Amino acid sequence: MTDKPKIEFPCRYPIKIIATAQEGVASRVISIVRNHAPDLTPDDVSTRHSSGEKFLAVRVTLIAQGDEQLRRLYAELMADTAVRMVF
Repeated sequence: MTDKPKIEFPCRYPIKIIATAQEGVASRVISIVRNHAPDLTPDDVSTRHSSGEKFLAVRVTLIAQGDEQLRRLYAELMADTAVRMVF
């Protein structure tokens, strides 16, 4: 049995966040990501509403420094009441 491949850090790491579409949610999500990846630029972020505009998808590509950084980021994102999924 082989171990699953490990990520070599630092690396570009894409994350997709699905949240309910509400006032200021995109700004809040991006602010949370910037707390953990201060070098995030506008080119690293894209947003898109669902077809019914009930949800908002925020895609970010950050420079991940390690597993602990990603664990803390995921935990903080999931603590936001509007966030439904992070992957």
